Amino acid sequence: MKWLQRIYINNLTWYIFLGILVLFALSYILPIHNAVWLVFYLFLGLTAIDFILLFATNQRFAGSRQAPEKLSNGDENPITIRLESGYGFPVTVTVIDELPFQFQERNFKVKRTITPAGNTAFEYVLRPFERGEYFFGRLNVYVSSPLRLVSRRFIFGEGQMMPVYPSYIQMRKYDLMAFSNRLFEYGIKKIRRIGHTMEFEQIKEYVSGDDIRTINWKATAKKNQLMVNQFQDERSQNVYMAIDKGRVMKMPFNGLSLLDYAINATLVLANTIIKKNDKAGMFAFSRRVENRVAADRRSGQMQKIQETLYNIKTDFFETDYGRLYADIKRNITHRSLILLYTNFETMDGLKRQLPYLKGIAKSHLLVVIFFENTELDTLIHKKANSVQEIYDQVIAEKFAFEKRLIVQELKKYGIHSVLTKPEHLTLDTINKYLEIKARGIL
Repeated sequence: MKWLQRIYINNLTWYIFLGILVLFALSYILPIHNAVWLVFYLFLGLTAIDFILLFATNQRFAGSRQAPEKLSNGDENPITIRLESGYGFPVTVTVIDELPFQFQERNFKVKRTITPAGNTAFEYVLRPFERGEYFFGRLNVYVSSPLRLVSRRFIFGEGQMMPVYPSYIQMRKYDLMAFSNRLFEYGIKKIRRIGHTMEFEQIKEYVSGDDIRTINWKATAKKNQLMVNQFQDERSQNVYMAIDKGRVMKMPFNGLSLLDYAINATLVLANTIIKKNDKAGMFAFSRRVENRVAADRRSGQMQKIQETLYNIKTDFFETDYGRLYADIKRNITHRSLILLYTNFETMDGLKRQLPYLKGIAKSHLLVVIFFENTELDTLIHKKANSVQEIYDQVIAEKFAFEKRLIVQELKKYGIHSVLTKPEHLTLDTINKYLEIKARGIL
């Protein structure tokens, strides 16, 4: 009985059958009885022919789904469907791919026409909004002949699991940004170097554009041509990314939570740090500090960080900054750059945690990274049409101004900060890291 599961009656067939029933009803009034029976027999004959074309010959038909081993969170991931027909006549195919339930897609359907003994391929994109395991079902393909009365159902695959990892697509995109002039295309500022707080690398011949203050006069006299000292940024410095996974980071923007924005930025920044020959490490915290990766720059460090970020589990608890301070004091003994991803909405919220942040900043270079509320920006710039809307705008401007006050309050205690929109988080954090390296303040 399995062959019955391969038969699918097209909508056109039901419409024609319904029309014939209507004609039979009208034949009791109009003299069209014989003509209706003729139409009915013709309909049965065409249906039989269509059935024979699709099922009587053992024609080959192949289909497959091609997807990456893992999906990138928050990015558009391409999925390719390939179809190959062995029929000797053109066929129309309807493809229904069973997508993971996380996408809540109930009407995914693609139609294509394939030439005799031909093939086709098409691509669609999926954009996941949370990490974890995504299970694809089977690939269903319904093949119709030119008559389009009956379809033959083909099923390919028995399901497929694809994990969704932090945004490795962004990591590849920005892989060489720190080492090329393309930084300016993405809005990263040019950093002016202050002094020479960098390691000596080599003596080289002077070329136009070199800083004349770096001329090595002894080497110049020996070579009888201008020679300059070349410096490089200090290497093997520890950089830790601390991710707040408490309830303040569950706020969503454009489908992703603030936590996932921070996780994606951490992966990209860790790759940049290792490319710059520094040591990248990370940990997440809420009620306690966990998901720890010690700072290192060995070959397997990026894989370790990626797997750790993938396995970060969120919670809705209040973040314990006292435990964070104690853990950093106990486990990070060397002066390090600590990039803290969190969110403060009010000055009162900052002041409750400020003593712990000041304690961390005494031993390390601390950068607090928090987020602008883009929903407030939309409200502020919206034209007000009533007194209530004016009142709402004033409150929104107050909250936006308080964010800027938080930046100034942190600056008073020597704590660096980055106030950014969620979609600009990756660029702004890379920019801040490069700025710190260029200024040599770590």
